[in-house]
Amino acid sequence: MSRRISYVSGVSDTPLKGQTIGDCFDDTVSRFGDRDALISRHQGLRYSWRELRDEVDRVARAMMALGVEKGDRVGIWSPNCAEWAITQFATAKLGAILVNINPSYRTHELEYALRQSGTSTLVLQGAFKGSDYVAALAELVPELNDASGADSWQSERLPELRGVICLDATRALPGIRSWQTMRQHADDVSPEALAERQASLQFDEPINIQYTSGTTGAPKGATLSHHNILNNGFFVARTMKLDASDRMVIPVPLYHCFGMVMGNLGCMTHGSTMIYPDQGFDPLLTLQAVSEEGATALYGVPTMFIAEFEHPDFEHFDLSTLRTGIMAGSICPIEVMRRVIERMHMQEVTICYGMTETSPVSFQTRTDAPLDKRVTTVGTIHPHTEVKLISPDDGSVVPPGTPGELCTRGYSVMLGYWNNPDATQDAIDPAGWMHTGDLATMDDDGYVAIVGRIKDMIIRGGENIYPREIEDFLYTHPAISDVQIIGVPSEKYGEEIMAWVKLSEGESLDEDALKAFCQERIAHFKIPRYIKFVDEFPMTVTGKVQKFRMREEAVEELGL
Repeated sequence: MSRRISYVSGVSDTPLKGQTIGDCFDDTVSRFGDRDALISRHQGLRYSWRELRDEVDRVARAMMALGVEKGDRVGIWSPNCAEWAITQFATAKLGAILVNINPSYRTHELEYALRQSGTSTLVLQGAFKGSDYVAALAELVPELNDASGADSWQSERLPELRGVICLDATRALPGIRSWQTMRQHADDVSPEALAERQASLQFDEPINIQYTSGTTGAPKGATLSHHNILNNGFFVARTMKLDASDRMVIPVPLYHCFGMVMGNLGCMTHGSTMIYPDQGFDPLLTLQAVSEEGATALYGVPTMFIAEFEHPDFEHFDLSTLRTGIMAGSICPIEVMRRVIERMHMQEVTICYGMTETSPVSFQTRTDAPLDKRVTTVGTIHPHTEVKLISPDDGSVVPPGTPGELCTRGYSVMLGYWNNPDATQDAIDPAGWMHTGDLATMDDDGYVAIVGRIKDMIIRGGENIYPREIEDFLYTHPAISDVQIIGVPSEKYGEEIMAWVKLSEGESLDEDALKAFCQERIAHFKIPRYIKFVDEFPMTVTGKVQKFRMREEAVEELGL
């Protein structure tokens, strides 16, 4: 009798696309040229696919005229806007590698990303949310202030940086070109020259570097190919049954895979419409965009969906056109999922799981999956990928139902970390498996549930405790809006459980009442020893809760 193990491979009657992003983009234009492609509401900009192609080609030719070569790194440091998408598609046609820079980065992190990637051209916004991007760059490259022109400076600190393009014409320094000025250079390069460059590209070549917000050490640049992200965007959208009639509201950041791959490339591969409600996330503007644009799909992390249906004007918006969407980015609370299906009409909403290094999605719930699977798992394996769950102790594949580290193999695994062979070797083993660091269980039907991070697992007095299980239980309390469980040091047990609790508006709850709620409902060793009521959690810009920061704060506050 064969041994049952936690291993699945994704079969599909739809082959992978052996195309570059630029070629796929042109195919979409030829099929859906007059349909809406991109709507950037906060900018008042609307493009059909043909109009978007004309603008993408203009910017690609302009960048060629300014000396951007195949393989050059072009950084983009900006919140969501039409120019972000245009730069994404233009660099793909040029074979330049787009370097996504987190809009919340400050000078130290910006310098690291530009230096580590060897960025030669930087596209940046003037300012956003109190961050003056131009002033921050000028601090690193003071030569921009005194230059006699946009090509007449050389940076001492960032010697590989040669050109800077600012989206806000009013903020350009002497050494910085405005976006509009840059566009005018397109006339110096023929459409034939761009077509020749585009035809020279191969789909396995790198096209994107994304810096992972590591909890330890410097960020690592996950390097992704056309093949990685084009196919992942395609299969994510296909699982949602997207087509050219769909209209998707994208309030998640474009600099992250959620926005640029699952959003932009998902739409582009199916001819669907991309809709940006604002530069950053705003619950009111997101609801307005859905209602006024007749959106059929909406993306978000759980905290975004919570903010939308907790908005005082929520009931005033017509969300009846919504059909599908994705909730991802962090573990999705069961109650939040139920409310999205019931109150936002998203009967076919899907959950996705993945990581930047796997382009990003490996698992997704099907639109017709049973509700219990859609609210308790991250779905089933994506086409053309493999996953196994292994014991953190000895690396053996664990039986179904047993927690193990999730490892992914297939077309979606990154080329590696940019200029970091040691980190690449640590992450991808000799058999090609990407080790995620996530703990998961797999059932007999191949559905996977994420139970936590290996380093988040709490070991209290020899008992392995998975924060997710306690979080799901505490969500059932009517007063609780959101909750996070962490482990904190304990002399007696090694670790104790701490709950950070965010209450729903107008609700009250104290520590004793919450512990009483737990009594007789969960095992005594799973009841939080410490409880802290908060208004918000420390988070990354993409909505991921930073449990390591919560631990640091708790250790200091509790004097542990």
